[in-house]
Amino acid sequence: MQVASDKVVSLHYTLKNPEGQTLDSSAGGEPLAYLHGAHNIIPGLENALEGKQAGDKLTVEVKPEEGYGLTDEALIQTVPREAFQGVDDIQPGMRFEAQSSHGPLMVTVTRVSDEGVTVDGNHPLAGMTLTFDVEIVDVRDATEEEKSHGHVHGAGGHDH
Repeated sequence: MQVASDKVVSLHYTLKNPEGQTLDSSAGGEPLAYLHGAHNIIPGLENALEGKQAGDKLTVEVKPEEGYGLTDEALIQTVPREAFQGVDDIQPGMRFEAQSSHGPLMVTVTRVSDEGVTVDGNHPLAGMTLTFDVEIVDVRDATEEEKSHGHVHGAGGHDH
């Protein structure tokens, strides 16, 4: 069975950054299961898997535009230390939920100085070309419930 819309795809993957460092991997664990065509994974990877089948192994390079997007400089700003009430030791790499005009936004501290704290609201992988080493383990028809909910249920997916 080929990977196509409304199919549940189970796969093992290793995600690497442009320097070749492993950022995430399913190796040694359960495969990732997703509903193809439901935008459960980034577009560049989903598009590359279309038409593949169980047993296929491939390496996929995903440009930022088809991954987590380009870096949006408007989402990087310096805020006063007072915005972090109750946090005594603010360090780069810490993540906080901030309120934006579009609702809650996760931000990462990138710099701390006497003038303030620089935070970045971009996805941590924005602006990066990513490499996925993928092995498709299984492809099956999605259940009607999975299609109506827009995600996989059971092993490797979501339980209600």
